[in-house]
Amino acid sequence: MNLDLFDYSLPKEWIAQEPLPERDQSRLLVLDRKTGKREHRYFRDLLGHLESGDLIVLNDTKVVPARLYAQSEKGVRFEVFFLEYENEVGHCLIQPSRKIKPHALLQLPGSEKIRVLESIGEGEWKVKTEAGETVESLLEKQGETPLPPYIERPKGPSCIDRERYQTVFAQKAGAVAAPTAGLHFTKEILQQCHRQGIAIATITLHVGIGTFLPLRNAEIRKNKLRPERFEIPQGTAKAILKTKKEKRKVIAVGTTVARTLESQAIGGPEIRAGVGSTDLFITPGFQFQIIDGLITNFHLPRSSLLLLVSAFAGREQVLEIYREAIEKQYRFYSYGDAMLIL
Repeated sequence: MNLDLFDYSLPKEWIAQEPLPERDQSRLLVLDRKTGKREHRYFRDLLGHLESGDLIVLNDTKVVPARLYAQSEKGVRFEVFFLEYENEVGHCLIQPSRKIKPHALLQLPGSEKIRVLESIGEGEWKVKTEAGETVESLLEKQGETPLPPYIERPKGPSCIDRERYQTVFAQKAGAVAAPTAGLHFTKEILQQCHRQGIAIATITLHVGIGTFLPLRNAEIRKNKLRPERFEIPQGTAKAILKTKKEKRKVIAVGTTVARTLESQAIGGPEIRAGVGSTDLFITPGFQFQIIDGLITNFHLPRSSLLLLVSAFAGREQVLEIYREAIEKQYRFYSYGDAMLIL
């Protein structure tokens, strides 16, 4: 299958550059994937499409301020994007990569410095803080919210981005991109779920840099995703099993939740709790075992996220809905509007 089949044209003005004043003000396109029936609502109307006994599964990962800027001893300015870290050591992308060398010392604003240790391939570098400070502490002080490149911020991310490019239920730090389907939820909606008997469970999948990277090969099956770390708690696995036995719906909030749950159910309909990593690449033809519904944003053309949505709802139907959403001036991508597919 060729990647060209998952292309579409989006006018630049429909790429959302700012979050709406209120999270649940975003629009919600509701699709019944079997009948093709669709409705145009608002996210605050979400629970009107769910029933008591259904289960919503959230990704509680927390975005870290993973991007910072440094200067070499020769005055060259570098962007340093941390992909993962532990204590004083981290793996990061450094741009411009052609000007960085092993053992270079990079000066951050203030007195902090980081030492480039070695290349680990594919443009990534191993680095270490110089004064024994943890990378986590350094990023909290100097890091920027790692907004995707299609959100234009000539002066850098704002304090609003730091709050709004984060879900209200974020708990466990480790992501370099937000699980954007969850950005629409408010604490009030979550409270309303409890009142209506709609259960909530969480998994953790730390979204990695792969969410920003394009698929490079036109032949879809030749592409691979970068592994991402996840955790499925025992309580979540039990809640999913209970929901499936009662023939209620399991609703994945975002493609990150969908991939995590389905990766732990390969070969059977029962979910397995545990910690691990997944590089599951869901494309049309995939047999979903766990999820019955999906809340998701509108995704970039030719992306792994669009392929997953197409696998769940059908390529032609999804592209038709995207055309309709463009005609109706929906907002696209991370700060954009949402879909509910049932």
